[in-house]
Amino acid sequence: MQLDRSHTGRRNLLLAGLPAGDFVLLAPYLKEVVLEQGAVLQEQGDLVDQVYFPHDGIISLLAVMRQGDAIETATIGYEGAVGSFAGLGQRRSHTRAVVQVAGAATRIAASHFRKAVQDSDAICKIVVRYGEMLLIQVQQTAACNALHAVEARLSRWLLQARDRLDSNTIALTHEFLSQMLGVRRTTVTVVACAAASRSHPLPSRADRDRGPAGARGTSLRMLRGDPPAD
Repeated sequence: MQLDRSHTGRRNLLLAGLPAGDFVLLAPYLKEVVLEQGAVLQEQGDLVDQVYFPHDGIISLLAVMRQGDAIETATIGYEGAVGSFAGLGQRRSHTRAVVQVAGAATRIAASHFRKAVQDSDAICKIVVRYGEMLLIQVQQTAACNALHAVEARLSRWLLQARDRLDSNTIALTHEFLSQMLGVRRTTVTVVACAAASRSHPLPSRADRDRGPAGARGTSLRMLRGDPPAD
């Protein structure tokens, strides 16, 4: 059952899932912030000093190699949080957190979040359960990167983005996508144009639920900068 975010007044699902008595432990320290595309929220190896709860947009977690190359290991939207494990104790970030698609978020200092986790079983359980979900996503991403062709990986990424943004238009460059997929920019261009030339639609989760008759889908035209199809 999906939580009604409008009913609670909390647009992030983790915050929306908290009982009112537990949410008040966080409320005085929460701050609304705007997340600009390309902003680095956490750098790999640095102490986590802020926890972010996105309301919209997309944040990518990148594994950064010694030579500077990076590849996406997970994406986070309104269903999750960045840095939530800092609630269980001081943590260094194992990834770089970069805003892929601009949006809004609620931010809280890690020290205040740790205190709330210590005082609330409900908040602690959400941190642990979300950590398990994020680990599953990382494992799935690793399997897809190893076993699937670039076009399948690109399609998977766009479907995830479509589900989080609820929009058929995703403002991303080929350069950004190439970094996320760990391939050359020219590879993304070739794959995107090939799929678009075949009129290959990428259905959203809602489209799949409605079936073929109601499906509109998300087209790879957006990757070429063309306007969305009517």
